[in-house]
Amino acid sequence: MAARLSRLMGLCLALLFCFSAQANIFSPHNNSRFVPVDQAFGFDFSQQGNQLTLSWKVKDGYYLYRQQIHVTPQKAQMAPLALPSGQPHEDEFFGKSEIYPQDLQVPITLHQAESGATLTVTYQGCAAAGFCYPPETRSVPLTPVAANHDAPAVNAQPAQQRTPLPFSPLWALLIGIGVAFTPCVLPMYPLISSIILGGQRRYSAGRLFALAMVYVQGMALTYTVLGMVVAAAGLRFQAALQHPYVLIGLSVLFMVLALSMFGLFSLQLPSRLQTRLTLWSNRQQGGSLPGVFMMGALAGLICSPCTTAPLSAILLYIAQSGNLWAGAGTLWLYAFGMGLPLIAVTMFGNKLLPKSGPWMQSVKEGFGFVILALPVFLLERVVGDVWGLRLWSLLGVALFAWAFSLSLRANGKWRILQIVMLAAALVVARPLQDWAFGSSVTAQSVAHLPFKTVASSEQLDSALQQAQGRITMVDLYADWCVACKEFEKYTFSDEAVRADLSQVQLLQANVTANNAQDNALLQHLQVLGLPTILFFDAQGKEIPDSRITGFLSAADFRAHLHNLSR
Repeated sequence: MAARLSRLMGLCLALLFCFSAQANIFSPHNNSRFVPVDQAFGFDFSQQGNQLTLSWKVKDGYYLYRQQIHVTPQKAQMAPLALPSGQPHEDEFFGKSEIYPQDLQVPITLHQAESGATLTVTYQGCAAAGFCYPPETRSVPLTPVAANHDAPAVNAQPAQQRTPLPFSPLWALLIGIGVAFTPCVLPMYPLISSIILGGQRRYSAGRLFALAMVYVQGMALTYTVLGMVVAAAGLRFQAALQHPYVLIGLSVLFMVLALSMFGLFSLQLPSRLQTRLTLWSNRQQGGSLPGVFMMGALAGLICSPCTTAPLSAILLYIAQSGNLWAGAGTLWLYAFGMGLPLIAVTMFGNKLLPKSGPWMQSVKEGFGFVILALPVFLLERVVGDVWGLRLWSLLGVALFAWAFSLSLRANGKWRILQIVMLAAALVVARPLQDWAFGSSVTAQSVAHLPFKTVASSEQLDSALQQAQGRITMVDLYADWCVACKEFEKYTFSDEAVRADLSQVQLLQANVTANNAQDNALLQHLQVLGLPTILFFDAQGKEIPDSRITGFLSAADFRAHLHNLSR
């Protein structure tokens, strides 16, 4: 009997302990209808060899932001993070984004991990009802992985996943075809065709096709080998390509290469080396398959000024993919695209070639804009989504303005094209207009409350002691909190709300940085996420059941204030 009584008392004490622990979260001072972050987004991980899986169990009614998931290795090397596509999401203040409203699993391939290696995982999410949690950071300990570790066959597929790149390998084929019609490539095709044939034209259609195809395959061989070399190097230097200084340096490089497409300067091999390669190619026997193949392989080494910039862009794509077969296939498609017009000229003569003219320079300038897309793509990782959108907007305005100026040179039948280009330029300029005028308009139309800033629990306690018999309202704000901005724009700007708050001490803590001081303040106030607004009485004690979590309209906010004054 005594033993049973002892066990019963122990069970009662345990239950009391549990209720006490829950009271810290669901107390009158924290009457939030939202769950703690670990319940909203249950995070876990598992590692098998060099394969690591990060997983989040997302509670119904909550979601993670795709762009807020970041993984940083310490004493380890990993493949670029490959996040699956999310569900489109848009709000008034942050624009378009992608979210994960359901459970998420992210596979990561580890190239190498030392003893004591870790991954730092950062993520952030919100409740669909309008409540955001501060960014969360978790440290994942890693089991050591040797640098030469080979992944099991069943895990080979996740290792091939890569960060989405601005174009797929199929674009290389289209770029190759486009490069063929630039001023310094197209005029060479009749000459190359005559060299291939060895001065003779009396061949069957099958023989003509075979000679041209073999020449193109020889040229493609050179590019394919180059692609495999760059892809192999990319496997080693993928991590370096993610460093901000490297991204900025590459962006500057491709801007310079794009300027060459606009005619500011020319890029080519030294003339002495070009001459030697050309003479070596000319010594090969035209009309024979081996000789024609060798001529094509040598031609691939002679990079013309028009092909240097797009070729460099494709090489960067290959380096980031880190896939040998993808690297080889991408440059093979590029070379094959360049060779298609040559095959047509060899089989059907020069009649198929369009006449030279200013349009060829326009094609070259068009490729300049294609090259400029790469710096924008790279810089977007450094400057963030907002500035990235502005850079894309700037590039779009420049492209459509250039196309509009070209259409002005044409006759009247292109008038509809001029209207379309001008309208497109105006549409893509919207982010730039918002940047230039949006902030000033908002500042004029939205009247801000006269908040006094506090940054720590000590500053808050000091301010509460100076309330002078007034109620104090503490607004916890962050730039990443959508509902916080809604409060500022729609609720706090209301004249009736401002009048009701005229006799209230107004304090605001900006926890955007989410640093140690911000976290300490949130823990001191037992705040789960934002928006959260607290009310303290004249003695500096928080008023029970007074917290606001989630957005309230001006009318609902006023009703809440009136309930406090009863």
